[in-house]
Amino acid sequence: MKIVAVCGVGIGTSAILKVNAERALDRLGLTADVDASDLAGIAVAAADAQVILTSTELSAAVREAIGRNFAEVVEVTNFFDVEEISVKLEASLG
Repeated sequence: MKIVAVCGVGIGTSAILKVNAERALDRLGLTADVDASDLAGIAVAAADAQVILTSTELSAAVREAIGRNFAEVVEVTNFFDVEEISVKLEASLG
């Protein structure tokens, strides 16, 4: 399974989301490859992803960028909240 964490411009915010997604997966007892990407590189980064984590503000742009990719776009409100990320990943992957 592959998950991609996406932020708007750089890799800094998506790296935070990536680390916290890995923590959430550990809590859930799940394993996945988690990558970080900016919006410009999401089409390539998410080509084989099942889940894309991003902010509510970027979700429409992410959906547009990935086109017909069948990955689920999951909106995260607080990138630092491992509990929120856990709940959303469990709902998406469960």
